[in-house]
Amino acid sequence: QVQLVESGGGLVQPGGSLRLSCAASGNIHSIESMGWSRQTPGKVREQVAGITDGGSTVYSNSAKGRFTVSRDNDKNTVYLHLNSLQPEDTAVYYCRAVDVRTMDGGNYRELWGQGTLVTVSS
Repeated sequence: QVQLVESGGGLVQPGGSLRLSCAASGNIHSIESMGWSRQTPGKVREQVAGITDGGSTVYSNSAKGRFTVSRDNDKNTVYLHLNSLQPEDTAVYYCRAVDVRTMDGGNYRELWGQGTLVTVSS
């Protein structure tokens, strides 16, 4: 079974930085794309950034210029570097993996992590 485990959330002051990590565990052969979304109470989950196994990236308008997504394919891990954080960035950040293939021929269309809370406050 494949699982995604996020880490790195916490409390940070406005203007500060954080790095989120998400490691996929299991008998993994490949993951087509990985990324991050975020959600605040009462709002729809918003895609923040994504990266393919070839390194192509995509960002939301709110993330462009402040957040950077990167990936270590050997470790099946995706990172999100959050810079210039503002209170409106406060949310639970979720890791997402798309088209996960396992060594035994299994396939997961989409997987989500449990989320990690980022709070931006003075």
